[in-house]
Amino acid sequence: MTSRYVWLSVLTLVFGACGSDRTGPDDGPLPGDLTLALQPFVTTGLASPVFMAQPLDDGRVFVVEQAGLIRVVLNGELQPTPFLNIDDRVLSGGERGLLSVAFHPQYNTNRFFYVYYTAEPSGDLRIERYTTTAGNAGIADPASSRLIITTPHPVGNHNGGLVAFGPDGMLWAAFGDGGGGGDPDGNGQNFNALLGSMLRLNVNGTNPYDIPPDNPFVGQAGRRGEIWAKGLRNPWRFAFDAPTGILYIADVGQDAREEVNARRDDMGGLNYGWNRMEGFACFSPATGCNQAGLTLPVIDYAHGIGGICSVTGGYVYRGSAIEGLQGHYLYSDLCGRWLRSFRYSNGAAVDEKDWGILVPGSVTSFGVDFAGELYVIGGSSIYRIIEGT
Repeated sequence: MTSRYVWLSVLTLVFGACGSDRTGPDDGPLPGDLTLALQPFVTTGLASPVFMAQPLDDGRVFVVEQAGLIRVVLNGELQPTPFLNIDDRVLSGGERGLLSVAFHPQYNTNRFFYVYYTAEPSGDLRIERYTTTAGNAGIADPASSRLIITTPHPVGNHNGGLVAFGPDGMLWAAFGDGGGGGDPDGNGQNFNALLGSMLRLNVNGTNPYDIPPDNPFVGQAGRRGEIWAKGLRNPWRFAFDAPTGILYIADVGQDAREEVNARRDDMGGLNYGWNRMEGFACFSPATGCNQAGLTLPVIDYAHGIGGICSVTGGYVYRGSAIEGLQGHYLYSDLCGRWLRSFRYSNGAAVDEKDWGILVPGSVTSFGVDFAGELYVIGGSSIYRIIEGT
């Protein structure tokens, strides 16, 4: 297994009605002459960036560094003073570290934000809430930490890593299976374990959180009420597309296949198959596995040619600068470093496209700004995705 790193806060858009998949603005096939390019955004001064977010339209972009810092890029310039520094609490290295940040939908008034990291010295997964310092909205207060949820994670890999607010106002998080080849502890199919799961929490009521009553396993014996979905190995980025009501989950495979899942975000209780399945293929057993009750991905791709190793999930494009890209989900691979996309329509991936772009450096995450424009993190740099010429 190769190392993999994290995702970003998603724009909180108006949540539409549940039901069949909705169509976003101007979604359709890609124009035949559309090309994409990478425009440098930040190319110096960052150390192992793994996530970025822009919660407010105030010129500030927040960049998560794996070692335990959140940096600020203001109007294109990296600022010398970190927004948050908790490197003394973060166990960093390999797949571990400070992996993402999510800003509360009412961040402009309550100043709450949430981080996901692996803790010193144990490697436990922790999601904590922080606030900015009194009288200074530009600097976070490390002493303001409040634990939301934690779970033991003694093995170094498969940490998951993304925390984000959904269009429903709930806090969502994706935990890896606990590490080790093949899910040796069986967490992927253990509904009483937080590992190997997507969680959905209400952090707007009782501290530290309430379990939403419409979560699928509430009140069921041997099943944790916090769980929204199961059967995940190492979900390295997920994303909501509010106009269509679709939740995309990029899940890192074992040694053979990488996958992207896409289903309506109101469909709780789905089982994405790990460790019975790896992508569309059986894993345990290698043939003839029982697929009953499993939700298969919309795409998978094989390891092999091109240095493929680990899927990096992105976002659906909802900006205004690239009209022909509307409704298309972009993703990459940590080692492959290409840029690919597809459009999700009627339960299937259509208009699949390899954009012929090689991102400089290992692709650790994507990002989205306040206007919905997309970015990709490669190595120690961040690039804006723009229309090519």
